[in-house]
Amino acid sequence: MHVTHLSLADFRSYARVEVPLDPGVTSFVGANGQGKTNLVEAVGYLATLASHRVSSDAPLVRMGAERAVVRAAVTQGERSQLVELEINPGRANRARINRSSQVRPRDVLGITRTVLFAPEDLTLVKGDPGDRRRFLDELLTARTPRMAGVRSDYERVLKQRNTLLKSAALARRHGGSSAKADLSTLDVWDQHLARAGAELLARRLELVAALQPLTDKAYEALAPGGGPVALEYRCSADPQGEAQSAEQLFGALMSALGEARRQEIERGVTLVGPHRDELLLRLGALPAKGYASHGESWSYALALRLASYDLLRAEGNEPILVLDDVFAELDARRRERLAELVAPGEQVLVTAAVDEDVPGVLTGARYTVAEGGVTRV
Repeated sequence: MHVTHLSLADFRSYARVEVPLDPGVTSFVGANGQGKTNLVEAVGYLATLASHRVSSDAPLVRMGAERAVVRAAVTQGERSQLVELEINPGRANRARINRSSQVRPRDVLGITRTVLFAPEDLTLVKGDPGDRRRFLDELLTARTPRMAGVRSDYERVLKQRNTLLKSAALARRHGGSSAKADLSTLDVWDQHLARAGAELLARRLELVAALQPLTDKAYEALAPGGGPVALEYRCSADPQGEAQSAEQLFGALMSALGEARRQEIERGVTLVGPHRDELLLRLGALPAKGYASHGESWSYALALRLASYDLLRAEGNEPILVLDDVFAELDARRRERLAELVAPGEQVLVTAAVDEDVPGVLTGARYTVAEGGVTRV
């Protein structure tokens, strides 16, 4: 898979830019603040419908503009498709595939796949559980685009259930008679939450099992003799890890919701489910978070990304590799090892502040990014 042409209108710093792209390695070199990351961010947005830098769409639209447009021609094997996303902060985004407007933004998922390396990846090891859950769910969606719908269903039900619990909690605190009535539909929401949550959990467990050997292999390649590494999924509804199938997980979720109900009503929030789970990363016998050195943490984060790439590639759809200002963060040994591992990729997009930050093995097209322009060298 590779992008052959990227077109942006009112996206970030660009009023308009057209960038032809080749297979192999393409490097975008420019000083900080010139817009090189904006280019690869746009490619990532086509793949995930989200930015790796911000949590909302508003910053993606150039100041003074009402909307932004990201358009890319994507080739996979003998097939080429034109994908377009119109970003409308505060309103529904719009999508087109091959000029057809009869599609939802979610329908573009899977046409472009990326694995992105960025300085923010350090939070995969050092950050909160939510960072690791997001990593799993984004990879799930890249593997199976329909999981975007499952995630959306779970988040919608969770929000509505939390609203119900919060309302009931407030009524109880104020001695209102509506608390019992507010909770009359809680059993129904429990069913909905457990059903969507069980499917999400089942797919996460399968993913962690698939990632485990690939992550250990990648870590050994980056830091020989420094492992082993282990991934452990901790399920809030099934602490012993006995449930595996979706039906077993449904039962575990229903049971856990029943046991937590009194406490949930008191606190006004859902306390069990996929949104409360943790992916524990071990390095040797110890948790990586809090015990791994800075260099070890970087190697672990990079190993997770490399494992993601290997997993997607093994399933027959090689993703685009994006390395956004990563090499400047690494010591010389890790820089060279990472470059050697990713160089054979079908398409590799690299951003760097100076030419010297791009390892010599990553030869290919090079663009200079400066003063709002993107110029091929």
